[in-house]
Amino acid sequence: MDKPLKTPPPYPIASVDHALRAATILQMEGGSTVSQIAERLGVARSTAHRVLAMLVHRDFAVQDEDRVYRAGPVLELAAHSQSLVSRLRAAALPHLHRIVDLLDETANLIVRTGDTARFIASVECRQALRVGSREGMVFSAHRTTAGLLLLADLSVEELDEVYAPERYRDRPADRPDLAALRAELKRLRRNGFAVNRERSERGLVAIGVPVRDRDGTALAGLSVSMPGVRYDPHRLQSLVTHLGAAAHALEDDLAEDR
Repeated sequence: MDKPLKTPPPYPIASVDHALRAATILQMEGGSTVSQIAERLGVARSTAHRVLAMLVHRDFAVQDEDRVYRAGPVLELAAHSQSLVSRLRAAALPHLHRIVDLLDETANLIVRTGDTARFIASVECRQALRVGSREGMVFSAHRTTAGLLLLADLSVEELDEVYAPERYRDRPADRPDLAALRAELKRLRRNGFAVNRERSERGLVAIGVPVRDRDGTALAGLSVSMPGVRYDPHRLQSLVTHLGAAAHALEDDLAEDR
């Protein structure tokens, strides 16, 4: 079994976590106010202000004349990417909340960048034993449910480019077995959904479906994550049906928003 990629540190530092999450929000989504950052982090405005002030000091953020914070020189990102991620997240959040209300499991929206998958939105369920928010976290795409779905949307040439050997000269162990990966992606294209059983994190099971644009291109992956002890394979078809309905509703919202 692959080793878990995101083992929590034994001595987490909340202030560091807040700063990293705030920087990720600014990088992916563009401008945010102190109040918005405070709400996203679940902290007081004074705490959010101190976090943002330190990011500005280290050039991870800048503050406009209108007092809106944006990604600084260290976190440069194309404006188009910011706009797309922000639009995806805003449109997806109501659907994620409805998934959580319906299934009472944590729901996520994930995008792919190269060979990585990034969680851009996450809504936790209310159960005591639950999968926590993964928002802002990055995993190897081939180890995550949504990442696999988005890789399955690539052509043979595009997949070869993503996993070209020269990209892995300094980390050859991270390059997946392409023959096995191609076979798996073929199955995913046929099924239309993916199941991740402890592939990215020990004790976690996730089920996901793609979210597509009007041309049929996969933009993101919509998933639910749960503790493995609560996963019942007999519920798989029901989970996929609910996720598929939410993905289609999100696709309709995105189409209307253009």
